[in-house]
Amino acid sequence: MFDFSKKLRVFFALFLLPSLSMPLVQAQAIKPMPTGEMLLNLKKLNVLGSALYIAAHPDDENTIMLSWLAKERKVRTSYLSLTRGDGGQNLIGAEQAELLGLIRTQELLAARAIDGPEQYFTRANDFGFSKNTEETLEVWGKSKVLADVVWRIRSLRPDVIICRFPPDARAGHGNHSASAAVAEEAFIAAADPKQFPEQLQWVKPWQAKRLVWNTFNFGTVAQTQKPAEKDFIQVDIGAYNPLLGKSYNEIAAESRSQHKSQGFGVPRGRGSRPEFLVHKLGEKAVQDVFDGIDITWNRVAGGAAVQGFIQEAIAQFKPETPETIVPLLVKAYQKLQAIEDTYWKAQKSKELENLILACAGLYFEINPNEYAAAAGENIAFTTTYIKRSSLPVTLQKIQLTGFQKDTLIQQNLDDNVLNRLTFNGVIPANQPLTQPYWLAEKKTSKGLYTVNDPLLIGLPEKPSDLQALFTFVIAGQAFTWHSPVLYKYTDEVRGELYRNFEIRPVITANIADKVYVFADKQPKTVEITLKAHKADVKGKAQLAVPKGWRVEPATIDFSLATKYQEQKISFTIYPSTQTQSNSEGTIKALLTTNQGNSERGIITVSYDHIPPQTLFPVAEAKVVQLSIQKKGTHIGYIVGAGDEVPAALRQIGYQVSFLGEKELDGDLSQFDAIVVGVRAYNTEPRLKFYQKKLMDYVKNGGNMLVQYQVNNNLQKIEGGMGPYDFKLSRDRVTVEEAEVRFLKPNHAILNTPNKITAQDFEGWIQERGLYFANEWDTSYETILSCNDPNEKPLDGGLLHATYGKGHYVFTGYAFFRQLPAGVAGAYRLFANLISVGK
Repeated sequence: MFDFSKKLRVFFALFLLPSLSMPLVQAQAIKPMPTGEMLLNLKKLNVLGSALYIAAHPDDENTIMLSWLAKERKVRTSYLSLTRGDGGQNLIGAEQAELLGLIRTQELLAARAIDGPEQYFTRANDFGFSKNTEETLEVWGKSKVLADVVWRIRSLRPDVIICRFPPDARAGHGNHSASAAVAEEAFIAAADPKQFPEQLQWVKPWQAKRLVWNTFNFGTVAQTQKPAEKDFIQVDIGAYNPLLGKSYNEIAAESRSQHKSQGFGVPRGRGSRPEFLVHKLGEKAVQDVFDGIDITWNRVAGGAAVQGFIQEAIAQFKPETPETIVPLLVKAYQKLQAIEDTYWKAQKSKELENLILACAGLYFEINPNEYAAAAGENIAFTTTYIKRSSLPVTLQKIQLTGFQKDTLIQQNLDDNVLNRLTFNGVIPANQPLTQPYWLAEKKTSKGLYTVNDPLLIGLPEKPSDLQALFTFVIAGQAFTWHSPVLYKYTDEVRGELYRNFEIRPVITANIADKVYVFADKQPKTVEITLKAHKADVKGKAQLAVPKGWRVEPATIDFSLATKYQEQKISFTIYPSTQTQSNSEGTIKALLTTNQGNSERGIITVSYDHIPPQTLFPVAEAKVVQLSIQKKGTHIGYIVGAGDEVPAALRQIGYQVSFLGEKELDGDLSQFDAIVVGVRAYNTEPRLKFYQKKLMDYVKNGGNMLVQYQVNNNLQKIEGGMGPYDFKLSRDRVTVEEAEVRFLKPNHAILNTPNKITAQDFEGWIQERGLYFANEWDTSYETILSCNDPNEKPLDGGLLHATYGKGHYVFTGYAFFRQLPAGVAGAYRLFANLISVGK
C-alpha cells in the first residue's frame, strides 16, 4: 500500500475544466478489454473511416449493421436516434413519457456497450405515433431538429450516412419517415457554411461522401429479397469474428435484447446475413459502402509514420504480455500529435489512450462513501488505482474537479499492488443538481426538449461534473484519464454495481398523487413526503393553490435531524366555490429551511438492467374540478403493463381491488365492474384460464371493461377476449384533437350517468386511441367514430355488447394516458363505461 502521508504533497487550487474540453465521462467504471478486443482495437487504429446511422427511436437501429460497421469494418460508428422513445409503451413498469425516455436512453447505452458504436440524440420528443412526415416535423419544429442533425454530422464527420427508413410512407411511422427526410436535408446543409453558422465556432462544415438507405423487411418477406430501387449494393453482415468468438448476429441479439422496456428480447442468429444499401445522395457506391473513400492513414499528412508503429505493434502483440507493445503505442501517439488534421488526431489519440490503458493493465476509480450529497456537505472519497503488468508506470498526480483540490504524487507503481487514497471534499454551494440535462427545464412545446447549453445537445448524458483526473507517465509520455465520481456498492444477488454520485437539493417534497380530482365541493387531503438529503434541516412548508382555492393550515413546521430522514405532512385543500366545472389548476409545495429553500421533488427510476436514474422535478400536482356522476363503487382491476388507471379511479371515489389468481378464483359477484388493464392479455399468460369465469361474471349481470390490447403476442383464447368475436388491428388515431363523432348519441354510454358532449374530448394528450378493432360480431354496437386527417373513419375504438344480464365493453381509446394526466372528459366517459346498464 502506498504511504500517502509520507510521499505526497497536497495543495489546494480551484480546478475547473472548460466545457469545450470536457470529455464524455458517464456513469461507468473502466470496462475490461480482453486480449481479443485488444488486437481488434489495434487493427482499428489503422482504419480512418466513419459512419453515422440515423433513425427515429431507440430499437429502430439495425444492431447487426452497427456491430458489423464497428467491429468488422472497424470504422468509427455512431447511432443518432432522433428521439429517446418517450412516446412508446412500457412493458416493465408504469413510467410514461419523459420517464420512459429516461429508461430507454439507458437501454440504448447498454446496447452500445455491447455492439460498439457511440450513441447520440437530438432534442426531439417522441410525442407518440405519427402517420406522416409533415405532422412529425411540424410538432418537432423542423428547423431545430435539422440543426441538431447538422450539428452531429459536423461533429462526427461521417464518410457515410445510413438511414434506417425511407422518407415516405413505406417507413410505417411519421417519425420514421421524418428521420430520413431530415437526414437527407442535413446531408446537404452540413456542408453549407450559411446553414446554422452559429455552430461554426466549434465545428466546421462537413460533406459526407454518400447517404444510403438500409432497407428493411421486419419479417414480412424474405430478408434476401432485393429492393425495388435499381441503385443499391449488397453486403453480408453476418460474419463470424474469431477475436470476439461471436458473429455479428450474435452480438446484435445481445444488444437488441437490452430494450427490455419494449419486450425486445431476441434469439441469437448465426450464419450469412445479406443486407441492401440503396443509394440516395452523394457519390454512388458500386461495390462497397466506402467506395472512393480512403480510410487508411494516407488520408492525413504524416499518417505513414503513425501507421508504421501501429503495424509493428500488431506484429509484436502477444496476448500473454500485451504490455510489451505499449512503448510502440506511445511512439505512435507522439507521432500523432504532429498531425495537423485535428479531427483524426483527436479520434486516434482517444483510441490509442484507451488501448495503452488496457495493455498496461491500469485500473483506477474514485468512489464516495455515500451515493448522494447536498451542497456544503463534507464527503469522504476514496481513489483506488492499480497496475497489473510489468510495464514501468508512474502515477504523477490526481486532480479533483469541483473540489478545489489538486494532489501531486510521484509514485512508481508496483505490479498488481492495490493502492488507496482517501480524502474529504466539501460539495460547492453552487454545484448543479445531478439529473438528466434535457429534463432540467420544462419543455416549451410538446415536440422539443429545452436544452440551454448548445454543447450538450445530442449527448446521451451530461458529462459528470465531479471527476478525478489521473495523470500517469508511461514510456516518458504523460497521459491523463478522466474518471467520474461513482458510488460503488454490492448487491447480494447482482454483485458489484455502480451508480451516479448524485448532488441533491437539501430537502425534497413529494406530493402523493399526480392528479387530484374534485367531483364535488368536498375538500381533499394532500399528503406530502418531505425527505432531507442533509442532516439538521428545519423549516416551514406551505402549499400554493390556485386562485380562489383554500388550503389549511397555511404552513407546517418540520424538523429532520438525520440525512435521508422522511416526514409526512398533510394539507387540506378546498376547491373554489366560484370555479366552473371541468376546470384545472396546479398546486405546488414550497419549502423554506435553515439551509436554503426548495420547491423540488425527487423521482428515482430503478430497474436491475439500468443504473438508478434520479431527477428533481418541481414539486407540483394537477387539480381538476369536474362535474361527474358514477354508479357502483367497487371495481375489480386486472393490472396490465405500466398501468396507472387504478389510482385515477380512486381519485373519483371508486374502491379498487386488484385481481390476481387468488382473487379471480374467488367470488367475482362482489364487484360492480371488472376492468382489464392495458395489454393484460399480452403480458399475463394465465389470464386465458380465467376467461370463461369472466364471461360468466358478465352473463350473470356484471360489467366488464377491457382497455387496449396489442394484436401481436395476444393470448390465444377460445372464443376471443369477449363474449362475441372481434379482431384487433393496428388502426389508431394519433391526432389527439381529432373530431370524435357520436354514432349512437342516445346510447346509455353517452348519457348515463354523465351527459357526454364534444367538450369531453378536449384537452386529450398524445393520441385518441390505438389498436382499434377492425372486425366484430354484429352483437357489438359501435358508439364513437374518429379518424386522423384525410383518413377513413374508424368505428372500432369502442364496442359494447349485452351478454346475458351483463355488459361487455372494449375500448382502444387511450384512457391509460388521459386519466393519469387529469383529463376531465376522460374521467366522465370512463365512469359511464363502468356504469353502463346500472
